[in-house]
Amino acid sequence: MTNRAPEHLHLVRVYYEDTDAGGVVYYSNYLGFAERARAELLRDSGIDQRTLLAKRGLMFAVRRCEAEYLKPGRLDDMLEVYSRCLEVKGASFLLEQLVKCTGETLVEMKVRLVCMKVDGRPTRLPEKLRKSLDGLLHAR
Repeated sequence: MTNRAPEHLHLVRVYYEDTDAGGVVYYSNYLGFAERARAELLRDSGIDQRTLLAKRGLMFAVRRCEAEYLKPGRLDDMLEVYSRCLEVKGASFLLEQLVKCTGETLVEMKVRLVCMKVDGRPTRLPEKLRKSLDGLLHAR
């Protein structure tokens, strides 16, 4: 058995507004589903993004996103968005996110997020934040 970082699970129901005329999830909506899952991963790890912004003037932005669309999600599906941290660097971290339905992978994503000041300049991850993210790499 490999020593993998733990996965965080976030469930998303597919609504009519998420689909095209054929009832298939529109490709860009997977990015929104992944964003919600990342926010919940951070929240569950003790990282409060609202406080980070208000008190430290820090926020996260997507620097790079790779997505491979393997199978379509459909109207009324319950999607499972699995997120896990792959790497933590000085000012950024890398997540793998898988969108599944009934155990089948629909979309595979790798997303690099960068820590930024409100003026748009990248900045190092604060130590407490880095420790929380490191905990995602080495938990369990």
